[in-house]
Amino acid sequence: MPAFLSFDPGLVIWTLINFSIFALIIGKFGWKPMRDAIASRETSIREAITAAERANREAQDLIRENQERLAKAQRETMDIVKEGRNQAENIIRRASEEAEHVKQQKLAEAQREIDRQKDEAIQVLRNEVASLVVGATEKLIGRSLDGEDHKRIVESYVNELSKN
Repeated sequence: MPAFLSFDPGLVIWTLINFSIFALIIGKFGWKPMRDAIASRETSIREAITAAERANREAQDLIRENQERLAKAQRETMDIVKEGRNQAENIIRRASEEAEHVKQQKLAEAQREIDRQKDEAIQVLRNEVASLVVGATEKLIGRSLDGEDHKRIVESYVNELSKN
């Protein structure tokens, strides 16, 4: 039989005595410091967990607050964009109205100029017609008319021409 399987009662007794002395020394001098170390470690772990939970809550609050600020900033940005768009539309509308007003003024001015030139052309045409009528009348009659006859004939032809 191998030596490690043999039973020696003296060795067992001395092993029990040594273990008992070791347990008494550890119990007398090491148990309290180990227990205190374990208790302080447990306390520090508990405090760390509490601090972590508190930090987590604060972080969640900060995240929520930042999300609210971001949403508010987005709303304000959209309001600013909408206001800018409205202002741009108003500026475009006013510019369009101004352009329309200027166009109407230019059209009215052009119409007045056309009417003035038409009146001038009619007057020139009347004078030309009057000269032609007087010349033709002189050739037909064979004599020159005096001022009163001349004026009466010209006016009658011009009035007849205007009616046509």
